Order: sequence, then C-alpha cells, then structure tokens
Amino acid sequence: MPAESTPEPAIPGDPGPSTPPRQKGDRRRPRGTRSKALLVTAWTAAGIVVLGGTGAGYLYFKLNGNLKNVDINQALGSDRPIKVDNGSENILVLGSDTRSGGNKKLGGGTDDGSARSDTAMIVHVYKGHKKASVVSVPRDTLVERPSCVDAEGVRHAAASGAMFNSAYSTGGAACAVKTVESMTGIRMDHYIEVDFSGFQKLIDDLGGVTVTTTKAISDRESHLHLAAGSHNLDGKQALGLVRTRHGVGDGSDLGRIQLQQAFMKALVDRVKHIGILSNPKNLYDLADTATKTVTTDSDIGSVTDLASFAGGLKGIGSSHMTMVTMPVQYDPADGNRVLVDKKKAELVWKALKADQPIPKAATKGTATGTAKGVVSPG
Repeated sequence: MPAESTPEPAIPGDPGPSTPPRQKGDRRRPRGTRSKALLVTAWTAAGIVVLGGTGAGYLYFKLNGNLKNVDINQALGSDRPIKVDNGSENILVLGSDTRSGGNKKLGGGTDDGSARSDTAMIVHVYKGHKKASVVSVPRDTLVERPSCVDAEGVRHAAASGAMFNSAYSTGGAACAVKTVESMTGIRMDHYIEVDFSGFQKLIDDLGGVTVTTTKAISDRESHLHLAAGSHNLDGKQALGLVRTRHGVGDGSDLGRIQLQQAFMKALVDRVKHIGILSNPKNLYDLADTATKTVTTDSDIGSVTDLASFAGGLKGIGSSHMTMVTMPVQYDPADGNRVLVDKKKAELVWKALKADQPIPKAATKGTATGTAKGVVSPG
C-alpha cells in the first residue's frame, strides 16, 4: 500500500501530527539517480535497528517496501572479473542527469526522455573498512562500451569511442556496471544510485551541509549563487553545487568533479557528527527518504542487508578517504571530451585490485579541472 495512504505508526520521539505528510512527488523515479548519498544511506539503514517501541515491526516492512534493487549478478552472468577475496569491497555509485518529471525542475535542461550517468564514482573500501579510495569517472570520457542488454531484453551492440555516460542510457544499471568492469578489470561488489529530488530531500533532512567557498560561484544553469565564505547548504543549493560546471573554474566536467569530491567529504563529516542515531524521529525521516531515493544491487536490497553493509562503512571519515579522478587526457580532436590515460589508469586499477593505496604517479601529469580548493568542508 502506498505510504501516503497508510496511517503512520507512532515513531519514538515524534512530536505529533504537526509534521507535514509526505507527498507523492517525493517518491523516486525508477531510472533517476544521484550519487553523494552512499554513506547517508548506509548510516541511516544501520540506525534503523535502534527503532524500538511501538510500530517498529511496521517500520521494517515499510522501509523495505521503499527500496528498489537491480539483480546485477543475474543480468551480467559469469562474464565478469573474478572477485578478489582480500577483504576489500568495490562499489559503483551513479548519479543521473535525467530531466524527466520532477527532476527537470531541479536540474534544468531539456527533457529528452533519456537518462545518463551524470556522476560516477568507484568507491574502494579497504580491508578492515577503516579507509577508502574514491575514483571519479568523468562523464565525458570516450570508452569502449561492451554489448549490453537493456531492461526490455534488447541487446545493444558494443560501441567504440562512446561517451561513458551513455552506458546507463543504453542498458541501465547493468550496462553501467559492465562498462566499468570492462574498463577497470575490477568486479563491482555493489551498486548504488540516487535521484535528483531524493538527493535534495536527503540534504534537507540532514539539516544542510556546511562548506566554505574561497570565491563566488554563480551558475544560472544549476541555479546556484554563492558568495565567498561559509555556507550551510540546503538541498537545493547542494544539488546546484554538485551539478555546477559553468559558475567556477574552466567550465569543464573535470572541474565539476573537484567540487563534487569536496562536497562529498563535507557530507561524510556531516553524517558522522550529526547524531542522528540519538533521535529516532529524525532517523526515521532520513531513513524513509533514503530508502525511497536509492536503487541498489539485490545483495543489499533490504533494510537488514543495508544495515549490515553500513556496519562496514560507518568508521570511515573524510580524513580516511582518498579522492582522485580517473587518469585522463583531453581528446586532441575534441576539447569537450577526454580519453583514458591507459598507462596511468592501470596504476590505479592495479593498486585497487591489490588493496593498496593509489600511487601519486597515477595522476601526475593528467588532465584536471581548475576548481580545486574552491570548496572545502566546514
């Protein structure tokens, strides 16, 4: 039964009926994504176990009903890299630039009926789950996209020189995972995606995220206007920040990635210090939003599975996260596209396969944006 037609159970700490009901527009679209909510989802799912008292059993069923998942293992079969059994985990986190439905208002742009992975991050959690490396994949990278079967069972032929973000629009989550695995030789253990409107609500439910900007940012396309200084970003502003590319730096996707990485660190710090586990009502609201927002692989497609997954991530703070961009060089034939620097990229993939830190030599001399240092946590 839809959540909006079901009386809410008594939530520990709920002040009463003054809390406005959730609207249908809050429910995520099947194809929408947004990526910075990885640890938010993990932390809120883990905290669900503290929801004792009246209605706790109902909450489990309701939150489980919110979740959507994709069976990546079934979709891709056995033609995948071998899982490296060394205690580490690799997670592909995607965000989409779909402009359909409510996301058109939030993201701007044209509703062309398609969805592409606007943001992509490979998160490598090291053995012991105390630290992580995050490798951002530029959406404008030209790659060898393998053949993919979409959700309707239609097979799409492999393509040479395809933009990376076209993999998702071609064959959905499974094609995006297959493309990353083909490119890196690394098996993705998990998959998480989050949509525009859900990302905005998550930030609002958290009470905002604080960042400091060293210069003004103004971008009409992403609806973001910030003066230099400290800001507690609400959901709309946070979404604008992780999407902006024209308001700061050289206007490139590489510059946008630098802003995204800085915001992700600020978000991780916010989640770790907000104390959501001490307030069951706030926890429920956040968990309800998060579980409506995300799509995961089927292995973590339930509240209990997410809680277990979260247990391995909650010790990772921003100071224990290394964030890099996949080594690329600008395409000589088109300055708006980038090509994988295969020799240097192999240093990244080799390190992650061995559960080792990414060497500095892997990113030295590669193409970068000019927005580094413009945004910092706190």
